[in-house]
Amino acid sequence: MQDAASPPHIPVLLQPILEHLSPIRGIWLDGTLGAGGYARALLDAGADQLIGVDRDPLALDMARDWGAKYDGRLRLVAGNFAELDQHAGGALDGVVLDLGVSSMQIDEAERGFSFAKDGPLDMRMSQSGPSAHDLVNSASEEDLADILYHFGEERASRRIARAIGRARADGPIDSTLQLAAIVASCLPRPKPGQSNPATRSFQALRIAVNAEFDALVAGLEAAERALRPGGKLAVVSFHSMEDRVVKRFLAARSGQGGGTNRYAPDAPAEAPRFKLIARSGIAADETELAQNPRARSARLRMAERLEAPAAPVDHKALGLPALALTKRRS
Repeated sequence: MQDAASPPHIPVLLQPILEHLSPIRGIWLDGTLGAGGYARALLDAGADQLIGVDRDPLALDMARDWGAKYDGRLRLVAGNFAELDQHAGGALDGVVLDLGVSSMQIDEAERGFSFAKDGPLDMRMSQSGPSAHDLVNSASEEDLADILYHFGEERASRRIARAIGRARADGPIDSTLQLAAIVASCLPRPKPGQSNPATRSFQALRIAVNAEFDALVAGLEAAERALRPGGKLAVVSFHSMEDRVVKRFLAARSGQGGGTNRYAPDAPAEAPRFKLIARSGIAADETELAQNPRARSARLRMAERLEAPAAPVDHKALGLPALALTKRRS
């Protein structure tokens, strides 16, 4: 386990967040507390109170140690950022969301997120509920293929699902390296510099196990409800599907979203709920990439809350993967 006295990992795109959202004042909420990199930086920058939300008990245990020096300005909440407005208990001046799995979770082999380290096939951020082991060993091949395709954009999804079915017929698939080997056997050997063949499949299973797209949409809606006028929202995503959802949400809520059908009548104009702080996603610069290669796929999007009241969001227009939309209708 990492030393609780110092941040074990570098928060991605932290400097652009601090620069664009300054001054940091009032009550802020970090909906994906993790190792606490963003939370500490926001407290150090002047936040009067920081509400740290995480569904991972380990993150909260660590925060109790490093948070002691902030003299009551840190409030910890065990929960999902999908309900961040309920966790806040009042209006917020800022919300930060760092999506996906944290480096801390990846580096702990026993958490089962890593295809490079042998561990139990788990992937549960909350450490409770059905695991990747349950999904891989009990879901039908058709359902597995759909998960790999829609959540991982894995073109060999059906081939991999069949290979999983054959392998588990001989006994349960128990470990991360066992699953990674099955996936790798279905794909060409990667060329130098290419990602591990299991990357997309592990991403897809993790998203399914933790219902991440449900949480993302609910969290964006909750941030709109919780932020006071002038409040700031910052979202860091790590793959194109997440970023697409965040981009379309903020575009729609800032009055920038276009119609999806040019033949359909124009929808009545709605008052914007956000003002974009940067017109396009911010990526890590060369200095940050040299210090933290994990930042290479990250994108930061930010917006400022306006006066218009929160309202329902058209989920079909957000660019959600088809499987996520199907599950929302079921």
